[in-house]
Amino acid sequence: MVTIPVDAARGRTVHVNPVAKLGAALVIAVGLVFSVDWVSALTALALEVLLVLALRVPREARWALITRGMMLVLAAGLTAVTILLYGEPSGVVHWHFLLITVSDGSITLAVATFLRVLAIALPSVFLFIDTEPTELADGLGQVLRLPARFVLGALAGLRLVGLLGQDWRYLGYARRARGVADQDRIRRTAGQAFALLVSAIRRGSTLATAMEARGFGAYPTRTWARPSPFGWREIALICTAFGIVAAAIVTSVSTGHWNFIGSR
Repeated sequence: MVTIPVDAARGRTVHVNPVAKLGAALVIAVGLVFSVDWVSALTALALEVLLVLALRVPREARWALITRGMMLVLAAGLTAVTILLYGEPSGVVHWHFLLITVSDGSITLAVATFLRVLAIALPSVFLFIDTEPTELADGLGQVLRLPARFVLGALAGLRLVGLLGQDWRYLGYARRARGVADQDRIRRTAGQAFALLVSAIRRGSTLATAMEARGFGAYPTRTWARPSPFGWREIALICTAFGIVAAAIVTSVSTGHWNFIGSR
């Protein structure tokens, strides 16, 4: 397994290009989506946990990782419960009530689904725990050579999304100051949502006008303020992702648990 060095002075992992993080997450997700068995998912999940421990989570990002991890476990658990209760029954039926049937097959499928959701989502949660949107935009533009208009437009939109929660609170404060916050909650929420939509459209239009006025996208080539290098660390991370997928598939096939999606 490839270990990425750690910057001891700052207590964080050495910088890895966000494009490599995105590529590694996609490799693992695509590699695990073709089977619904629990062996490959458990193998991949175990190797991913070892990778997380090897990379050493930055101290300032540990709480965020724990919070997102708990949300991920909750989402995976809800998905597994749905499969457990409403999955296609097979084998011995343990409990049946109306549309709910719990059988050996639904239990196995629920466990496999729970592990697979964790195995697919964990790399994205960890790899992007300390990634700035600006760094990702730089990588998409310089490494993948995506159009600058698309990349920076998406970056601007992503940053504006973070302002929606703040705008929603301010709208609520304004309505409360006018004494209309407690009247007809459904109508109040609908009106506040419409006001938020209008505010977002106005802000986006203003930003688009400013970008056009400054000649954004007028030239086929452009320079970048921050370089986005792609070197051996990035290649090592992607190779590690391929290794995790290969180990999971080989283990599943060798133990006879490989179950290609769509097959019985």
